[in-house]
Amino acid sequence: MAEDHGRKWDRCLADTAVKTVTGLGVGIVFSVLFFKRRTWPVSFGSGLGLGMGYTNCQHDFRSPYLIHGRMVKEQ
Repeated sequence: MAEDHGRKWDRCLADTAVKTVTGLGVGIVFSVLFFKRRTWPVSFGSGLGLGMGYTNCQHDFRSPYLIHGRMVKEQ
């Protein structure tokens, strides 16, 4: 049980980090290309990424019977 909880935390933190950095990157691109180097697209993009990661973590921790599996090819 503790090992499964640790895996969920690892997956949660990694997912949140990836989504936040991706939102930050998209915000920087939109800020430079379309909004004359304003800062609000950067904040908005990173906030969206952080919110999406947080929501995924909530869903992952509230559904204890969800199984994350891997496909194994038979040889």
